[in-house]
Amino acid sequence: MDDKTSVIVVLALIAGLARGFSGFGAALIFVPLASAIAGPKVAVPVLMLIDLVFGLPIGIMAFKRVKPVGTVIMLLGSLITIPVGAVILAHIDPLALRWFISFLVLSMLVLLASGWRYSGEPRSWLTFLVGALSGLCSGIAQIGGPPVVAYYLGRKDAPAAQIRASIFLFFAGGSIIGLVTFLAGGLITRAAIDLALITAPAYGFGIFGGSRMFGLASETTFRRVSLVLIGLGLVASLPLWEM
Repeated sequence: MDDKTSVIVVLALIAGLARGFSGFGAALIFVPLASAIAGPKVAVPVLMLIDLVFGLPIGIMAFKRVKPVGTVIMLLGSLITIPVGAVILAHIDPLALRWFISFLVLSMLVLLASGWRYSGEPRSWLTFLVGALSGLCSGIAQIGGPPVVAYYLGRKDAPAAQIRASIFLFFAGGSIIGLVTFLAGGLITRAAIDLALITAPAYGFGIFGGSRMFGLASETTFRRVSLVLIGLGLVASLPLWEM
């Protein structure tokens, strides 16, 4: 294993910790830096593959804890836009794509750091639009978490554990849509599969550790640490430093 691959493995571990604890945040940490090392057309499919392997069983377990109607509506929105995002990923120049991903990460970081949450009543049309926005960001860079989190976490009609389960269920379903889309678009390459096989154990260990931390560690502290890591990763991965 060379030095670059080792760095990507460490990134997968850190991303898994964030994913296991909160249900999101893995892509915001992993994709910008891994894209700087391996390119976005490898890094994004890698995260999709390893997240599918570990996220799907969690999503199946989460199905028992939630009323899936809202999640299904959200998935219908993502079903339309994930392929659009995948087309962008496949056809945009890699350097331009890295700048675009940096912009997406910055936008999502600002959304998360602001603490803004949708506090209105859940509406079917709005749930659909949130799913569509999340799907577009997921298709491009697997960065579909923040819109869903901002929408779900403002709800006061469900306990935190149920909301967290809804997030896990949505991303499990989105990963299946993403897999089919990426396969159809030729984005699942040998390089992506090989790197996914190498990084999967670290990512899985991170998810396990993060899920164990849920309910034990301070959510506020963990959230702040995650935001700092996302910010540092964003700055370090900017193509600006390579000019």
